[in-house]
Amino acid sequence: MKANKKMIIYQLMPRWFTNCREHCVANGSIRQNGCGKFNEIDEEKLRSIKSLGATHVWYTGIIEHATATDYSRQGIAPCNPHVVKGKAGSPYAIRDYYDVCPDMAVKVKNRMAEFEALVERTHRAGLNVIIDFVPNHVAREYESDAKPAGVSDLGEGDNPMMFFDPKNNFYYITGQEFAPNGVDLGSGKDAYREFPARATGNDCYTASPNRDDWYETVKLNYGVDPWNGSTHFYPIPPTWTKMLDILLFWAAKGVDAFRCDMAHMVPVAFWQWAISEVKAQYPGIIFIAEIYDVGLYHRYIHEGGFDYLYDKVTLYDTLRGILCHGWPASDLTRCWQTVEGIGDHMLNFLENHDEQRIASRQFCGEPWRALPALVVSATMSRCPFMVYAGQELGEPAADAEGYSGHDGRTTIFDYWSVPSLRRWHQGKPTTAERRLRAMYRKVLRLCNSEKTLARGAFFDLMYVNQDTLDTRHQYAYLRHCDGEMTLVVANFSDKEVSTSVRIPQHALDCAQMPDGTYTCHNLLEGSSTEVSLSPDAMLPIHIGPHNAALYVIKH
Repeated sequence: MKANKKMIIYQLMPRWFTNCREHCVANGSIRQNGCGKFNEIDEEKLRSIKSLGATHVWYTGIIEHATATDYSRQGIAPCNPHVVKGKAGSPYAIRDYYDVCPDMAVKVKNRMAEFEALVERTHRAGLNVIIDFVPNHVAREYESDAKPAGVSDLGEGDNPMMFFDPKNNFYYITGQEFAPNGVDLGSGKDAYREFPARATGNDCYTASPNRDDWYETVKLNYGVDPWNGSTHFYPIPPTWTKMLDILLFWAAKGVDAFRCDMAHMVPVAFWQWAISEVKAQYPGIIFIAEIYDVGLYHRYIHEGGFDYLYDKVTLYDTLRGILCHGWPASDLTRCWQTVEGIGDHMLNFLENHDEQRIASRQFCGEPWRALPALVVSATMSRCPFMVYAGQELGEPAADAEGYSGHDGRTTIFDYWSVPSLRRWHQGKPTTAERRLRAMYRKVLRLCNSEKTLARGAFFDLMYVNQDTLDTRHQYAYLRHCDGEMTLVVANFSDKEVSTSVRIPQHALDCAQMPDGTYTCHNLLEGSSTEVSLSPDAMLPIHIGPHNAALYVIKH
């Protein structure tokens, strides 16, 4: 996939993105801790996001999910809190695929209109909208009260006497009551009861999942018998058609892309069918897969039809290993080799809602140490790059918000306010936050202002620089396009480096840059100089500790 514009995704959770409550309490209710609203993501905040260099906003936690907050006065049946994680609940325990989360509406009965207005505002700001599609599992008390006329609910018409039936939406643990280990299901009239038990979302086919399992969710049945692995895809299973209807419902709302949760836990045959059906009506819509099995990458792109896949287990894990565990920087060569031929289909990131914050004590402890990783992840290829709200401010996730505890992540289960974002929205960021955001803005905007970074080819320089670079701590490569190139050198060391980088003749040939004198512009510092390119040219570089350099070389 070769595009003229590189996708820069800004992920945010409306629940906490604009919540400026100064003092939150652990495990607090929405009344105690507050909650961000769709309407608060206004034109000013969207302009701020776009100014970073973003092209897309991923609104996380939009679709109605199970929550401990009672909206029965607004006509929404309450959830049993014993099968809800945290007070706010997991945004991946979907309660109603055809509705939005009432927490984020100023007027609950007007919640869908408020979300639709957010989509319109986002588009007017020149940004595209991404939302989650959660196809693998739903909340244990899934029940749609907003589904269009003529749509049957998930589980409606199932035969609960069968563990597996291709016509069923769920898997039933026949003859057994749901009894998760280590989870209090309550007592008396307030207890949660489920009989027969249904399989749990993380492929746990027993009546007694553990607390660390996704016990608050139920696995959906796409026509695969888990006992023998047999597939029953013809005729089309009811779950397939129901999920396609949901995708088309949200596409009609103006959504530009779906981030598909745990996509590899859903059969590739479904994706091949559903994505082609959606794209037949909405050709420009984009599908992004959360996937952690490298062995499935090619299938989910070439058969399933996904546009992009998470690249956690190659690039993210390697960069974290370099930053935290002493892995050699030269291991980055293996990353692009692993995805060679499909590199443009990857999605790079250093943070998201599942991962620990860079500035947390569990990761780097401070944000600047990861600057070389930011540059590599954002500029190594044409593929999209994603930033998680607050990352650009060095948010350390130092709070123990409730259900998650002090785990280095910004909670997805609790009502909370994020200190760095609160300061930014109030116009009171620290000097350090301003500096870091300015650097993120510079790097992210370069991704599309420089054609070499937006659509150029990649050339690894490590094989000819074993004698010039400390390969444990430095990594160098080129991006080239239309007779110009950008040299990128990352320094993961805590020491300054002054050396020269060799540009082999083969790289100059690939870049279509004949011998001669060129202007070399330092993109991060703004300085320029003249350089002479010839076979095996040596370019002098100087980089500070935990830093990177980008030099665009052109006539």
